[in-house]
Amino acid sequence: MAGPHKRDIRKDNEQTVRSHARPRRERVEQDSPHSSPGKRRSKNNSPEKSDRDTPERRERRERREKRVSRETPDPSPKHKLRSPERRRGHDPSSYTSSERSSNPLSLDSLAKLDAYNEKQSRRPQEKERLLAAKEKDRGHERRHKEKVASGRILKEKSRHRRNAEHDREKRRVISGPLAEEGNIRKRGGYIAEENGKKRLGRKFWYFVVGVVLLLVILIPVGVYASKKSGGGQDSGGASDNGPDPANENLKGVDENDIPATAKNTYLDPFTWYDTTDFNVTYTDDTVGGLPVMGLSWAWDDETQANENVPPLNKKWAYGTMPIRGVNIGGWLSVEPFITPSLFKSYKSNQGIIDEYTLTKELGPQKAAKTLEKHYSMFIQEEDFKQIQEAGFDHVRISYAYWAVTTYPGDPYVPKISWRYLLRAIEYCRKYGLRVNLDLHALPGSQNGWNHSGRQGAIGWLNGPDGDLNAQRSLDIHTQLSTFFAQPRYKNVIAIYGLANEPKMIALPTPAVLDWETKAAAIVRKSGMQQYLVVGDGFLGLSKWKGQLSGVQNVILDVHQYTIFNKNQINFPHQKKIQYACQGWTDQMKQSSNIATGFGPTICGEWSQADTDCALFLNNVNTGSRWEGTLPTSDPTTSVTTPHCPPNSGTCSCDKANADPSTYSDEYKQWLMMYAEAQMSSFETGWGWFYWTWVTESAVQWSWKAGMAAGILPKKTWQRDFNCTADVPDFADLPETY
Repeated sequence: MAGPHKRDIRKDNEQTVRSHARPRRERVEQDSPHSSPGKRRSKNNSPEKSDRDTPERRERRERREKRVSRETPDPSPKHKLRSPERRRGHDPSSYTSSERSSNPLSLDSLAKLDAYNEKQSRRPQEKERLLAAKEKDRGHERRHKEKVASGRILKEKSRHRRNAEHDREKRRVISGPLAEEGNIRKRGGYIAEENGKKRLGRKFWYFVVGVVLLLVILIPVGVYASKKSGGGQDSGGASDNGPDPANENLKGVDENDIPATAKNTYLDPFTWYDTTDFNVTYTDDTVGGLPVMGLSWAWDDETQANENVPPLNKKWAYGTMPIRGVNIGGWLSVEPFITPSLFKSYKSNQGIIDEYTLTKELGPQKAAKTLEKHYSMFIQEEDFKQIQEAGFDHVRISYAYWAVTTYPGDPYVPKISWRYLLRAIEYCRKYGLRVNLDLHALPGSQNGWNHSGRQGAIGWLNGPDGDLNAQRSLDIHTQLSTFFAQPRYKNVIAIYGLANEPKMIALPTPAVLDWETKAAAIVRKSGMQQYLVVGDGFLGLSKWKGQLSGVQNVILDVHQYTIFNKNQINFPHQKKIQYACQGWTDQMKQSSNIATGFGPTICGEWSQADTDCALFLNNVNTGSRWEGTLPTSDPTTSVTTPHCPPNSGTCSCDKANADPSTYSDEYKQWLMMYAEAQMSSFETGWGWFYWTWVTESAVQWSWKAGMAAGILPKKTWQRDFNCTADVPDFADLPETY
């Protein structure tokens, strides 16, 4: 062929290759493969007219162009297709017009182009399908994580995850698509933000709000229930409240300094719950067979309780200078009504009614842990400081024989209370307070009441082991008096008790007096010259004239309460005060005069309570004389009818056990006057000890709580009433409050 229509086959082939190698955007700008070479798109991309350009073909071409334009990738270098010329450094803009002209395609090429265009037309649907699948996967992933958070995954997966997470970082690895959405959830309710900080998630705040609302509901209910069961009173004491002791003084001690034979014994300070103010330097020294471990070697007896009394190293004028003391009861010898929290958690059919049954129920290890925490928390140094500030000069500390030893069959916690007794004496020394040591519980129980350790039968000087227990008690006094005969106790211990409240109305009087004579001889032989104390045994002060005349420096101790006598609890308010001022005053004067009575006499226990309504006062899970709900097997003590004052209406303990802030002004006035009347009466003898310093809930038995409530004096000697004044009739005060 010749002329302008002659074509170079090689050039045509090269042009065809170049056409298919160019970027897709250039290729799709060409005319339909069926158009003639002269029929091509103009510069404005409008197809030129052709005989073969039917409406159907134009419509199909427009649809194809729209699809291609939608699917054309970003012409950035990242996505551009690279033609052979571009790879060789050629510039497409340098192509000539003829090089850009459309060229006819073969049927095979046309088929390939149609397949390609069809594939491109399906890409939007495919992309939407992939996006939907990914969204579905993300939904599964979120639901799976929620299941993990709520603990609903399978056990084996949970176990596998715990093992895998052991070595993971705390922050979770999140998939890319989930991270892009910003829906990154962390364990524990945290969401990680881009700046690396953490903020609390919505579920976490829902949980916090729920807990707060629950506490708002439960705390008032708990307080109400506690007040309802505990008399509605809070006297400031608690057997297990407060943080654990820091025990800082153990930091300078090497555990290797504790001999192997002493480890995990009483002498190992690393086993002590509380080491505060104890000397933790190891020693196995003993005096009288009792350890000195915990004691500091230095002491100072120059302190005085207040300006009205002499310091410890100066002589006290007993008999002319009244004792104004307070008991620390329910501490080293547990008493249910003082610390009802130790007993309230048990059901009545379990029979947990005293320290014997309590420690037996708990078992040795738990009992030791429970009671040592009680020893540590219930009475602390601050109590002795407050006792001094309230104007007291003596403290009667009750303790039990298991502070020294225990015997076969005893469930009591041995010896731990001994350490706290010694620390209490040192606190008394620090604040100038003289000590009355009160052995409150003897082997076998000297009275069968719960505060003797075991409620029930008397096993001291009574029953098959009565003599054995009496001898054991004497042996204990041998150890105790030997220890307290040390010079360091000469001034701070002023009074030494032999036995608290032996129930002489149920025991042979000669046997008790004989035992007391032997015990006094043991104490004197050990070197103690302090005053000895014996209880009146509920015989009445008049029965003691001439008794124990061969024993020097002995004080007779009487405990005066109207509420435990069913013939006195029903006295009207005015008569109760009159009885304190007249009846008790006459008894004290008569007994304190050796010509008419025993001689030196003190009131070792009394309170301002005018009912026996306090929780567990008459034993655990029993009623009261006041309401007539105290049946007993003994007809002389059983009370099944109300014994509040006659003609006073219905007898109820509700107001007696109410919070003192609800007391009327008249009732507060009466309570203060009743207390001041008793102090005035007992100071006609050698003085008094109030029962007791602190309780968990019984306000009218706690000097600390009564003082705070304004029903006891701020200072023991600051009073508005004494028994020389007339007693008002309290006509406006209902007898049942």
